[in-house]
Amino acid sequence: MLSTAIIIFREVFEIVLILGIVLAATRGIEGRMKWISGGVIAGLLGSATVAVFTDQISNIFNGVGQEILNASILFTASLLIGATVIWMHKHGKEMKAKMNHVGMSIAEGEIAHISLSIIIALAILREGSEIVLFMYSMLLVGKSTADLISGSLIGLVSGTVIGLAIYYGLLKMSTKYFFKVTSWLLILLVVGMVSQATGFLVAAGYFEGLSEVVWDSSALISDRSAIGQLLQALVGYTSHPTKIQLLLCAITLFGIVSLIKWIDCKEKNKKTLA
Repeated sequence: MLSTAIIIFREVFEIVLILGIVLAATRGIEGRMKWISGGVIAGLLGSATVAVFTDQISNIFNGVGQEILNASILFTASLLIGATVIWMHKHGKEMKAKMNHVGMSIAEGEIAHISLSIIIALAILREGSEIVLFMYSMLLVGKSTADLISGSLIGLVSGTVIGLAIYYGLLKMSTKYFFKVTSWLLILLVVGMVSQATGFLVAAGYFEGLSEVVWDSSALISDRSAIGQLLQALVGYTSHPTKIQLLLCAITLFGIVSLIKWIDCKEKNKKTLA
């Protein structure tokens, strides 16, 4: 029951975390709920589809279809969230002004609203499909239905409560720090998603030359512990990171921060010329 609760907690927490941060970060965008609700529905339908075709998906690409599917979802989501971070930084002052003057609405056409739907849909699709596969495997090895249900309920409630606490904490934050905090949370999510996606590709047999484990921190924080699961959801933590995971995470972090610095320099130059 405990293992089920921890797994479900991590999956639910990651969904609620992404949903909460996106909701908080885009609260100045008009009509966001329509697109986010559409993403939730699409993600649930996608997870149901994965549940129906679990065996077929797993057998694609010589038995590593699920790993490649998960990696593709994570890379796509990280790209979209990264683009959202850059957009937020570029228009942060405008959004802050809109949030302080509720009667005003954010400029139309500046951000693709459908990207909100896609981000949420992909988050629910990936985590939902992992829940389906986990439950399926547990049933196959003889776990009792009662243990799975009770563990799932514990994980669902605890993951939702902690995720909602973070969301409401962000809403109560002063606008002075709001965009910095939400931006860094999203950046960490992107880096974590890249780490997890790369891990799936390594498991599928890719990057053989760079798949060597760099260190083992399982004695300090185990992947299966509650803290390990929490850190995995937040920043993609793994106690056995490979060379390719660390490399791609570093490139991702450097790339996003560099783009943000470039935007800042560009804005300063505009003010200087003005």
